[in-house]
Amino acid sequence: MKSEREIRNDIVSVCHMMWQKGFVAATDGNVSVRTGKDRILCTPSGLSKGLVQARDLVVTDMSGKKLTGEKDVTSEILLHLEVYRRRDDVAAVVHAHPPMATAFSIAGVSLAQCVIPEVVLTMGAIPTSEYATPSSGEGPSAVSDLITRCDALILDRHGSLTVGPDVFSAYLKLEKVEHCAQVTLAARQLGKVRTLSPEQVNKLVALRRDMGIGGKTIECNNCGICTIEEGEKGQSDLIEKLVAEAIQSIGLEKKE
Repeated sequence: MKSEREIRNDIVSVCHMMWQKGFVAATDGNVSVRTGKDRILCTPSGLSKGLVQARDLVVTDMSGKKLTGEKDVTSEILLHLEVYRRRDDVAAVVHAHPPMATAFSIAGVSLAQCVIPEVVLTMGAIPTSEYATPSSGEGPSAVSDLITRCDALILDRHGSLTVGPDVFSAYLKLEKVEHCAQVTLAARQLGKVRTLSPEQVNKLVALRRDMGIGGKTIECNNCGICTIEEGEKGQSDLIEKLVAEAIQSIGLEKKE
């Protein structure tokens, strides 16, 4: 088990990588690690992640009250605390503002598609939360349900949230989220984005189990390409029947 000093250095390394990669700008973003049952080590408010040092980090309890540290607690602490309350298996949270992934949410385009095998294998679908005012009590409510089912999600118009058993694991998921957004954009510019077939997705899910990859994944994004459940099949048949009747009523023949 790592000491607090080592964990502080790990957080600093992740913060510097976030800044170097352009995943945060100015004082954006925040990182935290759960170091005990009621002890959270996190980045402070109002400091660039490219400048943060181990001594700048602050310690809070599970209510967000500062226990030690000279600087103010991050304004997004409630978001981090909600994750820890909902996920006993999570020990680190990374919130960043990756430009491409954020742009997808602003454009209303979801990344919750089974497109890139490596993403499906390691993280599953990447959902987008409901919009919440940054640094407010709305944030925890917006992610409360989703974070119980996945390790990476997009905050509508507000970047990304990735989690893991340690801070490097949470950070690497951030890299993959932004890479997924970049590849998806390129594919959309080149032509139609081809999703993986249900069979291909099932193989990746099975491989994930065989490899013992931990964490939470949303394996099905209900995008419509997978086999329709029986209940939905009935709705589909009804819709097709109504369309056929509508076509017949206006005197048009349905072409095969």
